[in-house]
Amino acid sequence: MSKRERSFTCLWPVVLIALAACGRTTAEVGSPTGTYQAATPTSRPTATLQPTATSLPDLRGLPRPLRSTPSSPTAAPSPTVAPSPTADPYADLTIAALAARAYGGGLLEITDTLETNDAFTRYEIKYPSDGLTIYGFMNVPNEGDNFPVVLMLHGYIDPDEYEVVPYTRRYADALAEAGYFVIHPNFRNYPPSDSGPDPYRIGYAIDVLNLMAIVREQSQDPLGTLRRANADDINLWGHSMGGGVALRVMAVVNEPYLRAAVLYGSMSGDEAKNYGRIRGWTNNNRGRFELDAPPETLRAISPLMNLGRVEAAVAVHHSYADDVVPVEWSEEVCDTLDGLFAAGEIPHAPECFFYELQPHTFRGGGDSLFIERTIDFLGRH
Repeated sequence: MSKRERSFTCLWPVVLIALAACGRTTAEVGSPTGTYQAATPTSRPTATLQPTATSLPDLRGLPRPLRSTPSSPTAAPSPTVAPSPTADPYADLTIAALAARAYGGGLLEITDTLETNDAFTRYEIKYPSDGLTIYGFMNVPNEGDNFPVVLMLHGYIDPDEYEVVPYTRRYADALAEAGYFVIHPNFRNYPPSDSGPDPYRIGYAIDVLNLMAIVREQSQDPLGTLRRANADDINLWGHSMGGGVALRVMAVVNEPYLRAAVLYGSMSGDEAKNYGRIRGWTNNNRGRFELDAPPETLRAISPLMNLGRVEAAVAVHHSYADDVVPVEWSEEVCDTLDGLFAAGEIPHAPECFFYELQPHTFRGGGDSLFIERTIDFLGRH
């Protein structure tokens, strides 16, 4: 493991102990943003995004081998027919395959106005994703235009208990108040969104990739719903499972318009590690398909092994007291990105912050400090 200073946030009744940022940054409680040096994103042509009909495998069962039907004793022998080769169920799930396919098509639509205040308006929205309808909400600042976009990706919650707004409300509201165009997709399988296949949470990533493409397309319409969004300044924010989705998306999209990603108590980028944790949460064998992938295939699917593709700046936030997602998973992401930056393979060193005495979803002063650091980080990239 590379050596770096870790930051600690100790929340006592009245006193916050000094914190230090990982990587290139250092921060004190009295000056939580510290001194930073911004990096200029690498410029490259923007790919044209088009709709696709690619579908993911149905996990209700892998294809069974064909069996021949025994011939009747009195029937003439039938010609032998060679069985058709079984399609590789993992072929479309690798980072390379996801990067090679097209996304977008259709429109993001406002279905309801949920709230209006002095700073922003919250809308319920829907958009298409590979034939499914995905719902969510977006916060749009009331004044101005050309707003940087933040796609907020929620973590795991029982779909029967899920509500559209509450999961990311306080973070989405803080970013909208800071001048960001915030969109929170529900993901497939979270009501009222449609249900669809989702091996390795790749269905969720596809929902984000389609949303990103729609933002880039629709923001060009001077009369459209997304006309005030800056299509060349898109950022990711992901908590827990949503952090794992963000890891995959930023490994797939290495274009300059994806500026930055904030990973908050994130799942692992190594799908072999995610399998055990998710099986414990869901208490079933749904993940068996995922673990049955050959080792070389699992590496091609796992974002951690493909972080050399990342062009976006990355900030990592995790608590040592997290009893839901192991903090070591975020340390591994930081170490991997540190090594890639030192080798000149990616343009930005990670900014890593580790906290004490905070639960999986931060509270109190630690949560306020996390929000402050997030706004500062996104403002520099």
